[in-house]
Amino acid sequence: MAAPVGSVDVELLLIGWLQVRLPDVVVRDELDNRLLAELPTVQVQRVGGSDDGLRLDRALVDVDVYAATRAEAITLAGTVRGLLLGELRGSANEVAVVGRVATVSPPVARPYENTSLRRVGAIYEIYCHPAT
Repeated sequence: MAAPVGSVDVELLLIGWLQVRLPDVVVRDELDNRLLAELPTVQVQRVGGSDDGLRLDRALVDVDVYAATRAEAITLAGTVRGLLLGELRGSANEVAVVGRVATVSPPVARPYENTSLRRVGAIYEIYCHPAT
């Protein structure tokens, strides 16, 4: 889903932001055939939301964590949630100002067809606007 005119691409913002804070984790928007070799992986996808047509964006973002075990996936999902709610909320950088972050659906185990890994996902609501 493309960002509204004059707003922030929330997927790119979160991917870059999480990569800095989780250097040993692959953070991406789409999965590929190498997922098992790239664990743990965090997948960030915008799944909806709204905007004011000018600058303010209210994005709904689905964050899936893939890991070798359920415990690892749950732990990493909790870490991501803590980062989003504790550090992203109220932050600003050269790209965006994030005013609010809220949990719409907390981390929960989600089914995945590959039994060699585990998936835990959550949905967050993120209010942001461009920094300039």
